Amino acid sequence: MKLLTTSILAVALAGACMATSSVHAKNERLTHRIETIQLEQVYATDASIRLTMEQIMADPDWLGRQPENEFWSADSQFIYYQRKREGSEIRDWYKRSVTESNRDNGTLVSLAEVHQMGAADAVYSSDGQLQAYIFQGNVFVKDSQSGTIRQLTRSQDRQSHLQFLTDGRLAYRSGWLYFAVDPTTGLTEQLFSIRTEDAPKAPSVPESYLAQEQHKLLEFVALQQRNRTERHQQEQELRQYNPAMPPQSIYVGKDKHIVDASLSPQGNFLLVAIRDQQSSSDRDIMPNYITPSGDIIAESVRRRVHDFKPLPQQLILVDLSDGSQHTLSYTSLPGYNEDVLKEVKTENALARGERYRSEKVIRDIGLMTDWYWTQSAMRWNAQGNQVAVMLKAFDNKDRWLATVDFANKRLVPQHRLHDSAWINYAFNDFGWLPAGDTLYYLSEESGYSHLYTKALNQRRAQKLTEGTFEVANPVLTRDGRFIYFKGNRNHPGQYDVFRVQLSNNQLQQVTNLPGAVDFQLSPDESRLLLRYSNNLKPHELYVTSAEPAADVQRLTYTISDAFKALPLQAPQIVPVPSSHQAAPVYSKLYLPENHMDGEPRRAVIFNHGAGYLQNSDLGWSVYFREFLFHNLLVQHGYVVLDMDYRASKGYGRDWRTAIYRRMGTPEVEDLVDGVNWMVENVHVDRNRVGTYGGSYGGFMTFMAMFNEPELFKAGAALRPVSDWAYYNHPYTSNILNTPDIDPIAYERSSPIYFAEGLRYPLLISAPMVDRNVFFQDVVRLVQRFIELEIPHFETAIYPVEDHGYVQPSSWLDQYRRIFKLFEDNL
Repeated sequence: MKLLTTSILAVALAGACMATSSVHAKNERLTHRIETIQLEQVYATDASIRLTMEQIMADPDWLGRQPENEFWSADSQFIYYQRKREGSEIRDWYKRSVTESNRDNGTLVSLAEVHQMGAADAVYSSDGQLQAYIFQGNVFVKDSQSGTIRQLTRSQDRQSHLQFLTDGRLAYRSGWLYFAVDPTTGLTEQLFSIRTEDAPKAPSVPESYLAQEQHKLLEFVALQQRNRTERHQQEQELRQYNPAMPPQSIYVGKDKHIVDASLSPQGNFLLVAIRDQQSSSDRDIMPNYITPSGDIIAESVRRRVHDFKPLPQQLILVDLSDGSQHTLSYTSLPGYNEDVLKEVKTENALARGERYRSEKVIRDIGLMTDWYWTQSAMRWNAQGNQVAVMLKAFDNKDRWLATVDFANKRLVPQHRLHDSAWINYAFNDFGWLPAGDTLYYLSEESGYSHLYTKALNQRRAQKLTEGTFEVANPVLTRDGRFIYFKGNRNHPGQYDVFRVQLSNNQLQQVTNLPGAVDFQLSPDESRLLLRYSNNLKPHELYVTSAEPAADVQRLTYTISDAFKALPLQAPQIVPVPSSHQAAPVYSKLYLPENHMDGEPRRAVIFNHGAGYLQNSDLGWSVYFREFLFHNLLVQHGYVVLDMDYRASKGYGRDWRTAIYRRMGTPEVEDLVDGVNWMVENVHVDRNRVGTYGGSYGGFMTFMAMFNEPELFKAGAALRPVSDWAYYNHPYTSNILNTPDIDPIAYERSSPIYFAEGLRYPLLISAPMVDRNVFFQDVVRLVQRFIELEIPHFETAIYPVEDHGYVQPSSWLDQYRRIFKLFEDNL
């Protein structure tokens, strides 16, 4: 692929050539190269410029206000994107042609015109002629050829869930009211409503003795009963025979919560998932001390994993021709009643001096939810005669892909993904090939996320991609020829766009950019809109052909001159050998000039947050302030290492699940290897190494300083977890099960149980209105330190900050303290 030399960086692969653009995936098994990678310097910088804490922790507007929320126009000739106003939280929309080569960043879309743009989640008619989208909660339709736009609703009620039906009408939802509109005439019809009530019943005489006698003895009471019964019968008959009556209501029961619903494109079936209403709790609150009123406000917050109780879901098939409801049993799913936690329960029972007796149990099951996708867990084919459902057990050990047998009203299992640790909440995309009888989906069953297809009339699935790399964000072309996806096939830290040709399983590399790429296929499927970045350059927008090895054209130029002037060092991506597994720990390495000269260097290891996140890649980091801070540390002579410890994203299933039931142990083992590697390879003094990190990184700082007390001579834990029993259910129960079932895992993984191990200075930085990691985590640990009479810790609190700090003054205060900690102790 030809690259624009003004905007794309070259990459040094230690003499290793890039992969060929076309391979047969089904015959290939890749092993990642483990060479050191470093991007070339892109900006002309003055080495005499010194970074300051005030600049790098300032409002990030100074970086250039990069494009956000980009999407294609319906005619594939323009892109729309937002930019933040300088000094404001307001975003403005811009329009940019993809055929012009100017550097003006497009034109501002006026407020009077924003309804004409379309939307990123627009839907298209079967012939591609009409584009339907939501703007400010209302429905619009745009003719892709003429550009004519029609507004179909104008209401304060917000519409959602647009879909074209097979008869050409456009369906949408307003709350749980379903409508269909003819896009040519504008005629709108309410199809039905879903109501969380019990269905109306014919009047009946109460069964009590007094009621029965009352109706028997008093003619007036009996007459009233007959009148009520006749009126109810007349209403039912009128609804049955008179087409002018209001549409039917679907009653799913009192005190029920509707999880999701999906309408068949034929309009003849509805699939609904419901569960019991969750009771509120007055324990899930957080005090907010800095408020406009001056009063303390008790804000509601999420439940703790300790308090969470699973709410199994019912999957109901509604036949809209007669309104009949059919609950789809989960008993056809393989393993639906397996005791998948038998070993865990046995171990915990033995610890209590008890014996666990295994038995078959009906597992709690519901729709799959995924933090990394926006699609529904219920997907109809284009013809509307098949529907697939992705389900997950609440114990997190199984994911099922099933279809519905409409004739027999039952689920038909198509694929089971079982994981003895936990099912990933990423890599769960699925859909239908155009013929409507074959599914495609992602699965980690090989150890890495890969693409599969499964014909409904075949027992075995077909694997489309293979190798030690991850496949993500699959996009199927309308003709079913290709599936485009993002993957790190060439190196764990480099993400490019690929496509697989379904007729022969041929894998083709479409982009070859040294960094990180996200993509959107244009509506006419001829181009790709790219969001590209690298370690030294925040993301900008680019466009290229959807065919492999095409030129790349840059569309936006938002990076500021102030940022370009900084003397920033691109970190090397180094493979740190592991003493616990064959694969290395990929890490970013920052080195000061002439680092091998003089006395051994002091060093800092940064621990990224989120646990399941990749930071040692070639893309622009979400930790951009930390990247700048690490460059500041380098200017002061520090060596900095940023490790993708075990549990990080991008390295396959085994890397992800290494922390199952023992969070903080494998990761700290990797930190030990990191310190040893720096001492042996880059002239670091073992007795002058510190560490820091936020969120999960703060948790790791605790675990390292408590359980390997001589490893780091200073540490800073930012917005840290100290006890996993106080964290949320969706994340924590994956890795540690739940406290009532697996207290062993919580006690071996929670820093508060190891607080007595602290030997060296520790800074704890805690936001007080943190809705993710509660301030209570820090409060409890501080009390534990006090009771243990441990003196060498200090706490900095930030009264107005949530988990992701916003105020520049808070960032500045926090990082001044971290820098002082390292300067004083390393």
